[in-house]
Amino acid sequence: MGMREDTLAILHYEKYEKLPIVHFGYWNETIEKWHMEGFISDQEAVDVYDNSPNEEIISKRLGFDFNWNTLFGGNSGLLPAFEPRLLETLPNGQEKRVDENGAIILVKPGVVSIPSEVGHLLEDRDSWEKHYKQRLQMDAARYSKEYLAQFNTLEGRTKPTGIHCGSLYGNIRNYLGVEGTCYLQADDEDLFDEIINTNAQMQYELVEAILKTGAIPDYAHFWEDICFKNGPLISPSVFALKVGPWYRKFADLLGSYGVDIISLDCDGCIDSLLPIWLENGVNTMFPIEVGTWNASIEPWRKQYGRDLRGVGGMNKTVFTRDYKAIDEEIERLRRLVDLGGFIPCPDHRIAPDAIWENVQYYCDKMRKVFA
Repeated sequence: MGMREDTLAILHYEKYEKLPIVHFGYWNETIEKWHMEGFISDQEAVDVYDNSPNEEIISKRLGFDFNWNTLFGGNSGLLPAFEPRLLETLPNGQEKRVDENGAIILVKPGVVSIPSEVGHLLEDRDSWEKHYKQRLQMDAARYSKEYLAQFNTLEGRTKPTGIHCGSLYGNIRNYLGVEGTCYLQADDEDLFDEIINTNAQMQYELVEAILKTGAIPDYAHFWEDICFKNGPLISPSVFALKVGPWYRKFADLLGSYGVDIISLDCDGCIDSLLPIWLENGVNTMFPIEVGTWNASIEPWRKQYGRDLRGVGGMNKTVFTRDYKAIDEEIERLRRLVDLGGFIPCPDHRIAPDAIWENVQYYCDKMRKVFA
């Protein structure tokens, strides 16, 4: 039994040989820091992104087996995206820019964080019709049959590989902003519904087209990021009514192709949205961000049973501390692994304050503990 088979066995509550040591990539600034510290060569420090050759070299040296974000798919966003451009340089040096989603952002020199959104091109029906609606239509240019052909066989596949299903609400939050989505559902519910349905229909048709090429996924994966430390950025009742049925439609399509593990990436406190996802076929939570709210799969498992799986839930902040803190975190994870259907993974991309030797120690200790 290999790494791919072990991973799928765990998520199906079946017997397995080895627990895979999984990660979710690195901040660019983390790679830059480790390069400056001499752990990564000049050649290895460039083009480091999910499943790139250099990322795999770095991950193997640290001791990881694979990146959960090992996916194939197509372009599920705006086609074409907006051309990022500078609008204004402010007296304090900050730059007001338009990003690829049409959001107007404020970029602060020297600050490494998500930029503030100060406006959006999408505000009403006129801007929807003029700038967005045609950009969210299905088109054959969204995927490449030639690229996807490499996934038409399981022969030689050593790590689990998923199909990316897009984003049913996270993308819309990017286009409208948090305030914009909240106001629009009250000011123009018909337009709010149309945006949700247009976005979801395009992504459904894209996933269907990709599956029809013969590409074989081991699992499916959505990206949302629609929660923060206190809960969701949308009313759960609205989400259940307007977005929930789309997940079910995807789950039914994926099930017809034999895909029964459906993973979803959402940071923050997801508790109030979790039952909506579960009811509509999304059964694997990722990355289970521990945060200040101490998220864990354990209470969810008690509430929802073995229908729920998880990848993540490892508190990556221990990488900034010492071996003792890592030992304690691994001991906490041991109980969660014993529940079944759970694979530990740092609960987001590894940040620049992570100490290289600590990450190596974690991988080595995990391998020994869960051998």
